[in-house]
Amino acid sequence: MRLSGLEARIAERITPTLEDLGFDLVRLSVLGRETPTVQVMADRSNGSLITVEDCEQISHAVGAVLDVDDPIPGAWMLEVSSAGIDRPLTRPKDWERFSGHLARIEMDIPLEGRKRFAGIVLGIRDRNGILRLDNGEEVELPLLEMRKARLVLTDELIEASAALSGIVQDSEDEKNGKKGRIPKLNPKKPGKKN
Repeated sequence: MRLSGLEARIAERITPTLEDLGFDLVRLSVLGRETPTVQVMADRSNGSLITVEDCEQISHAVGAVLDVDDPIPGAWMLEVSSAGIDRPLTRPKDWERFSGHLARIEMDIPLEGRKRFAGIVLGIRDRNGILRLDNGEEVELPLLEMRKARLVLTDELIEASAALSGIVQDSEDEKNGKKGRIPKLNPKKPGKKN
Protein backbone atom coordinates (compact mmCIF):
# COMPACT_ATOMS: atom_id res chain seq x y z
CA MET A 1 0.00 0.00 0.00
CA ARG A 2 1.61 3.25 -1.16
CA LEU A 3 0.55 6.30 0.83
CA SER A 4 1.10 10.07 0.66
CA GLY A 5 2.88 11.73 3.58
CA LEU A 6 -0.39 12.65 5.34
CA GLU A 7 -1.88 9.20 4.71
CA ALA A 8 1.26 7.54 6.08
CA ARG A 9 1.11 9.66 9.27
CA ILE A 10 -2.58 8.80 9.76
CA ALA A 11 -1.96 5.08 9.08
CA GLU A 12 0.89 5.09 11.60
CA ARG A 13 -1.41 6.57 14.26
CA ILE A 14 -4.47 4.37 13.67
CA THR A 15 -2.88 0.97 12.88
CA PRO A 16 -2.09 0.07 16.53
CA THR A 17 -5.70 0.87 17.51
CA LEU A 18 -7.07 -1.26 14.68
CA GLU A 19 -4.77 -4.14 15.61
CA ASP A 20 -5.82 -3.91 19.28
CA LEU A 21 -9.45 -4.29 18.12
CA GLY A 22 -8.58 -7.32 15.94
CA PHE A 23 -8.58 -5.58 12.53
CA ASP A 24 -6.07 -4.92 9.75
CA LEU A 25 -5.83 -1.75 7.71
CA VAL A 26 -6.43 -2.68 4.04
CA ARG A 27 -6.39 0.79 2.51
CA LEU A 28 -6.34 4.40 3.68
CA SER A 29 -7.08 7.43 1.50
CA VAL A 30 -7.48 11.12 2.22
CA LEU A 31 -9.67 12.78 -0.42
CA GLY A 32 -10.59 16.43 -0.89
CA ARG A 33 -9.05 19.68 0.26
CA GLU A 34 -11.52 21.97 1.99
CA THR A 35 -13.10 19.32 4.21
CA PRO A 36 -11.01 16.20 3.58
CA THR A 37 -12.54 12.74 3.91
CA VAL A 38 -10.41 10.07 5.56
CA GLN A 39 -11.42 6.71 4.08
CA VAL A 40 -10.45 3.65 6.11
CA MET A 41 -10.93 0.18 4.64
CA ALA A 42 -10.44 -2.66 7.13
CA ASP A 43 -10.52 -6.45 7.47
CA ARG A 44 -10.64 -8.73 10.47
CA SER A 45 -7.16 -9.97 11.34
CA ASN A 46 -8.40 -13.57 11.20
CA GLY A 47 -9.71 -13.13 7.63
CA SER A 48 -13.42 -13.34 8.43
CA LEU A 49 -15.79 -10.72 7.05
CA ILE A 50 -16.53 -7.58 9.04
CA THR A 51 -20.01 -6.35 9.93
CA VAL A 52 -21.70 -2.96 10.08
CA GLU A 53 -21.20 -3.07 13.86
CA ASP A 54 -17.46 -3.62 13.31
CA CYS A 55 -17.34 -0.56 11.04
CA GLU A 56 -19.10 1.44 13.75
CA GLN A 57 -16.59 0.25 16.37
CA ILE A 58 -13.68 1.13 14.07
CA SER A 59 -15.19 4.54 13.33
CA HIS A 60 -15.48 5.44 17.03
CA ALA A 61 -11.97 4.24 17.85
CA VAL A 62 -10.24 5.79 14.82
CA GLY A 63 -12.21 9.03 15.20
CA ALA A 64 -11.04 9.31 18.82
CA VAL A 65 -7.39 8.74 17.83
CA LEU A 66 -7.58 11.35 15.06
CA ASP A 67 -9.33 13.85 17.35
CA VAL A 68 -6.50 13.56 19.89
CA ASP A 69 -3.57 13.43 17.44
CA ASP A 70 -5.15 16.01 15.09
CA PRO A 71 -3.06 15.22 11.95
CA ILE A 72 -5.50 17.11 9.71
CA PRO A 73 -5.94 20.84 10.32
CA GLY A 74 -9.54 22.00 10.39
CA ALA A 75 -12.68 19.98 9.78
CA TRP A 76 -12.57 16.50 8.24
CA MET A 77 -14.90 13.53 7.75
CA LEU A 78 -14.32 9.84 8.41
CA GLU A 79 -15.64 6.93 6.31
CA VAL A 80 -15.06 3.33 7.40
CA SER A 81 -15.84 0.32 5.21
CA SER A 82 -15.06 -3.32 4.74
CA ALA A 83 -12.86 -4.35 1.85
CA GLY A 84 -15.89 -5.96 0.21
CA ILE A 85 -16.04 -8.92 -2.14
CA ASP A 86 -14.29 -7.34 -5.14
CA ARG A 87 -11.68 -5.90 -2.83
CA PRO A 88 -8.33 -4.28 -3.51
CA LEU A 89 -5.19 -6.39 -3.19
CA THR A 90 -2.96 -4.09 -1.15
CA ARG A 91 -0.90 -6.42 1.03
CA PRO A 92 1.28 -9.45 0.28
CA LYS A 93 -1.06 -11.67 2.32
CA ASP A 94 -3.98 -10.65 0.04
CA TRP A 95 -2.11 -12.19 -2.91
CA GLU A 96 -1.81 -15.49 -1.04
CA ARG A 97 -5.31 -15.46 0.44
CA PHE A 98 -7.03 -14.81 -2.89
CA SER A 99 -4.90 -17.17 -4.96
CA GLY A 100 -7.04 -18.77 -7.66
CA HIS A 101 -9.29 -15.74 -8.22
CA LEU A 102 -9.41 -13.30 -11.13
CA ALA A 103 -7.88 -9.82 -10.65
CA ARG A 104 -7.19 -6.66 -12.65
CA ILE A 105 -4.00 -4.70 -12.03
CA GLU A 106 -2.91 -1.27 -13.22
CA MET A 107 0.76 -0.36 -12.88
CA ASP A 108 2.31 3.09 -12.40
CA ILE A 109 5.20 2.22 -14.69
CA PRO A 110 4.78 0.07 -17.82
CA LEU A 111 6.11 -3.47 -17.54
CA GLU A 112 7.15 -4.93 -20.89
CA GLY A 113 5.18 -2.14 -22.59
CA ARG A 114 1.94 -2.66 -20.61
CA LYS A 115 0.34 -0.92 -17.67
CA ARG A 116 -2.83 -3.05 -17.38
CA PHE A 117 -2.99 -6.75 -16.60
CA ALA A 118 -5.81 -9.21 -15.91
CA GLY A 119 -5.50 -12.83 -14.86
CA ILE A 120 -5.59 -15.40 -12.10
CA VAL A 121 -3.80 -14.54 -8.85
CA LEU A 122 -1.12 -17.16 -8.13
CA GLY A 123 0.44 -15.73 -4.97
CA ILE A 124 3.42 -13.60 -3.99
CA ARG A 125 7.16 -13.93 -4.60
CA ASP A 126 9.80 -11.43 -3.45
CA ARG A 127 7.28 -8.56 -3.02
CA ASN A 128 5.90 -9.27 -6.52
CA GLY A 129 2.32 -10.36 -7.17
CA ILE A 130 2.23 -13.37 -9.49
CA LEU A 131 -0.53 -13.39 -12.10
CA ARG A 132 -1.37 -15.94 -14.81
CA LEU A 133 -2.61 -14.18 -17.91
CA ASP A 134 -5.24 -15.59 -20.32
CA ASN A 135 -2.51 -16.83 -22.67
CA GLY A 136 -1.02 -18.93 -19.82
CA GLU A 137 1.98 -16.66 -19.31
CA GLU A 138 2.92 -15.83 -15.72
CA VAL A 139 4.01 -12.28 -14.84
CA GLU A 140 5.58 -10.88 -11.69
CA LEU A 141 4.20 -7.44 -10.83
CA PRO A 142 6.04 -5.36 -8.20
CA LEU A 143 3.59 -4.42 -5.43
CA LEU A 144 5.21 -1.04 -4.88
CA GLU A 145 4.67 -0.08 -8.52
CA MET A 146 0.96 -0.95 -8.59
CA ARG A 147 -1.51 1.90 -8.94
CA LYS A 148 -4.52 -0.40 -8.47
CA ALA A 149 -4.99 -4.11 -7.90
CA ARG A 150 -8.51 -5.41 -7.42
CA LEU A 151 -10.36 -8.72 -7.47
CA VAL A 152 -12.95 -9.16 -10.21
CA LEU A 153 -16.44 -10.15 -9.11
CA THR A 154 -17.00 -13.73 -10.31
CA ASP A 155 -19.37 -16.51 -9.29
CA GLU A 156 -16.48 -18.33 -7.58
CA LEU A 157 -15.56 -15.25 -5.55
CA ILE A 158 -19.20 -14.67 -4.55
CA GLU A 159 -19.51 -18.32 -3.51
CA ALA A 160 -16.31 -18.21 -1.45
CA SER A 161 -17.39 -14.97 0.25
CA ALA A 162 -20.87 -16.31 0.97
CA ALA A 163 -19.35 -19.42 2.52
CA LEU A 164 -17.15 -17.24 4.76
CA SER A 165 -20.33 -15.58 5.97
CA GLY A 166 -21.73 -19.01 6.87
CA ILE A 167 -24.17 -19.07 3.97
CA VAL A 168 -24.30 -22.50 2.36
CA GLN A 169 -25.48 -22.20 -1.22
CA ASP A 170 -25.70 -25.88 -2.13
CA SER A 171 -28.93 -27.63 -1.13
CA GLU A 172 -27.06 -30.98 -0.91
CA ASP A 173 -24.83 -29.48 1.79
CA GLU A 174 -27.89 -28.34 3.73
CA LYS A 175 -29.37 -31.87 3.60
CA ASN A 176 -26.08 -33.26 4.92
CA GLY A 177 -25.98 -30.79 7.82
CA LYS A 178 -23.00 -28.77 6.59
CA LYS A 179 -24.37 -25.34 7.48
CA GLY A 180 -21.85 -22.70 8.40
CA ARG A 181 -18.85 -24.35 6.77
CA ILE A 182 -15.93 -22.05 6.05
CA PRO A 183 -13.92 -23.11 3.00
CA LYS A 184 -10.61 -21.77 1.80
CA LEU A 185 -10.97 -18.76 -0.48
CA ASN A 186 -8.93 -20.32 -3.27
CA PRO A 187 -11.53 -22.84 -4.50
CA LYS A 188 -9.59 -23.94 -7.58
CA LYS A 189 -5.86 -23.69 -7.01
CA PRO A 190 -4.44 -23.20 -10.48
CA GLY A 191 -2.22 -25.96 -11.83
CA LYS A 192 1.16 -25.55 -13.44
CA LYS A 193 1.58 -24.24 -16.95
CA ASN A 194 1.64 -26.83 -19.74
